[in-house]
Amino acid sequence: MIFTFILIDKPDSAELRTRLRPIHKDYLAQVADRMAFAGPLTHDDGQTMLGSLMAIDFDSRDAAHAWLSQEPFTQAGLYARTEVHAFVNLWPQKAGFPPAAH
Repeated sequence: MIFTFILIDKPDSAELRTRLRPIHKDYLAQVADRMAFAGPLTHDDGQTMLGSLMAIDFDSRDAAHAWLSQEPFTQAGLYARTEVHAFVNLWPQKAGFPPAAH
């Protein structure tokens, strides 16, 4: 089942996020084959970080929470709030793809 992770950063956490981003990305790479989508949540300017949104396939809610508990940003205390929700994708994605590399 797909689980979505809505992860909101603590205020003034940009330096921590930047510092840990490489190990966060390495951790995400371990589930890349089960990832439906993932990316930053931003303020309306599209630049200022607010948090993260991910949708990843796990066997159970317990497995999703176990994965999140080991996630580097979680372990470092970056998030002010976390939500995990089961998700059923009923709409084929047409928009939101990253730009193609040239």
